[in-house]
Amino acid sequence: MLPNPAAKKEPIALRDMGSFHIGGRIVEVTGKPVREVVFAAGGTPAKMDPNGPYQVEQMYVQYFFPATRKGKYPLLMWHGGGLTGVTYETTPDGRDGWLNMFVRKGWDVYVSDAVERGRSGYPSPDIWPSSPVFLTRANAFERFRIGAGPGSWNPDPAKLKTLPGSQFPVEAYDNFVRQNVPRWLDSDKAIVAAYTELVQKVCPCVILFHSQAGGFAFRIAQEHPDKVKALVAVEPAVPGDPAKAAALKNVPTLMVFGDYIEQDSRWPTMRAKDVSFGDAIKAAGGSVDVVDLPKVGIKGNSHMLMMDKNNGQVADLIQDWLVKKGLVE
Repeated sequence: MLPNPAAKKEPIALRDMGSFHIGGRIVEVTGKPVREVVFAAGGTPAKMDPNGPYQVEQMYVQYFFPATRKGKYPLLMWHGGGLTGVTYETTPDGRDGWLNMFVRKGWDVYVSDAVERGRSGYPSPDIWPSSPVFLTRANAFERFRIGAGPGSWNPDPAKLKTLPGSQFPVEAYDNFVRQNVPRWLDSDKAIVAAYTELVQKVCPCVILFHSQAGGFAFRIAQEHPDKVKALVAVEPAVPGDPAKAAALKNVPTLMVFGDYIEQDSRWPTMRAKDVSFGDAIKAAGGSVDVVDLPKVGIKGNSHMLMMDKNNGQVADLIQDWLVKKGLVE
């Protein structure tokens, strides 16, 4: 599905947009044999010497600055595991994603592809010897609370078993699958290093993050609380360090959870850990608001709240919270 060009929307006026790469390191590879390769069909063979210095573990970042800025600080959007910054762009069924929505709300938005993902790229096995994890077409459907658990996906669309009232655009599920990218399980150190450099470059800021990125955003905010004015944790799969909860006593935090949590095999435990971490922040004098969307009348949300059909309603809830925290002009 493609965006509807006939849809009537106010144009987005920008004062600037662009992109850059940040972070990374230089690694020297030695002792590898020279080989001959043909770079294009019918081309002339060339000698390929794999020995030498390589730039690796950099991160790609895009930014979009509205003509009229209302957010007092930049808004950084960090995606979850096996995904890229596309998470926040156009939804699988062609609607506005949170990138467009928050730019329209007047925020300077930075969207990144974490190290190893998308346009950030990944190094060769000579540098990262571990193997990446790849997902099947069924994996996200059954694990992200779109379908009703294991066995709910079927290659026949008529036989898909979605959760009752699901807000995920199931008719465009295959477009979501096209966004999936390889994921390494031992790259956290490199990811944290690049995100930290980004925070040092563009913040003070608000960080909005999803799923796997909880382990990165909470950690970086605890290490650099002076750089973070608020945290918006969208179903964080990993909480911060409770022993360092006091570091966030001056960083207001919002945790947002979708529907069907209690029906899932993993999310009740993950949510409990998140809430416990939030309680530790509050015990240290901080401010944490936990919103379970069904309890405020917003129902049917999957793990991918920013893609669900009611993503605008969830974005408005986040915006209202940011306004109440004094972060909007």
